[in-house]
Amino acid sequence: MNAELEQDPLAPVGVAAPPAARVPRGSHPVLRFLLRRCAVGFLTLAAVSVILFAATNILPGDVAQTVLGKEATPERVAALRSELHLNESVVARYGHWVEGLVQGNLGDSAVQVAQNAPDPSVGSMIATPLVNSLILALIASILIIPLALVLGTIAALRAGKSTDYAVSYGSLILGSLPEFVVGTFLILLFFNELDLYPPVALVPPGASPLDNPEALVLPLLTLLAASLPFGARQVRAGVVESLKEDYVTVARLGGIPERRVLSRYALRNALPASIQAFAQTIQYLFGGIIVVEAVFAYPGLGNLLTNAVLTRDVTLVLAIALVIAAVFVVINIVADLLVVFLVPKLRTGLK
Repeated sequence: MNAELEQDPLAPVGVAAPPAARVPRGSHPVLRFLLRRCAVGFLTLAAVSVILFAATNILPGDVAQTVLGKEATPERVAALRSELHLNESVVARYGHWVEGLVQGNLGDSAVQVAQNAPDPSVGSMIATPLVNSLILALIASILIIPLALVLGTIAALRAGKSTDYAVSYGSLILGSLPEFVVGTFLILLFFNELDLYPPVALVPPGASPLDNPEALVLPLLTLLAASLPFGARQVRAGVVESLKEDYVTVARLGGIPERRVLSRYALRNALPASIQAFAQTIQYLFGGIIVVEAVFAYPGLGNLLTNAVLTRDVTLVLAIALVIAAVFVVINIVADLLVVFLVPKLRTGLK
């Protein structure tokens, strides 16, 4: 054979180096990691759907009778039960529900079907409340992340001093208060005493909350007070640990300015752990939205979920709970991807 042998400089003379392994297209480690995380997220949602469906169907009482009221005729109750597949087994009803989910149909609202509404689909019912909740959560997240970074970093730089104690104990006190307690206190302060903001989020049907920013102030303050303490404490813990590392000491001994040491070394290495903390904070924020929206009558998913539970609208409850679970899964996947991109060691260790 006349092909030239490619010599490895570290191999013995005359011994050809093995051919370089080619990485097949579409098999990038980060892409494979993303696909694995998406697969795990899908399985998680599948398990959550089973648990949610079982939990809502083991409750006592007849959904059709509850929705129609005690004065409904037996014929009307039987017709509604047949329309909602309530006369079938639990397994069959779950199959109908999953089949609709695969087709992009979240099902029909029992209350809307009973009222002969022209469009009883759950998807149309949750579209606007979902957008309203996302607006509230997005604004709260944009405010929480920089505030947590600033407060946590200040507390870490002054560890053991009065500023650190003020931030730490203040966060502990605020974090221990339920959302409805914080919301009630804010209503007493800003409405009853100062008469600055309305106690109810007045958003007309079909309008955006951004058209009336005053309606967002008290719900946002409540979410910040409930969610910010956890993020600030996690950032403080991460920065304190980073400041103790040898590379920070070497950087300081090398004469690097303290501000650059903080931004380039301490914060940069504390950021991956902080991202996971922020993901948990945003998840907690979404959980708190349900209570906050109920307190301030904000027209979002939380308020809609509360009404659905009261009216025993099982299909609507399932859809909202599954949407919230999907948001949690997406937040986890995004946080994991950000950590992988920020930590080179993790990228090289992916398979």
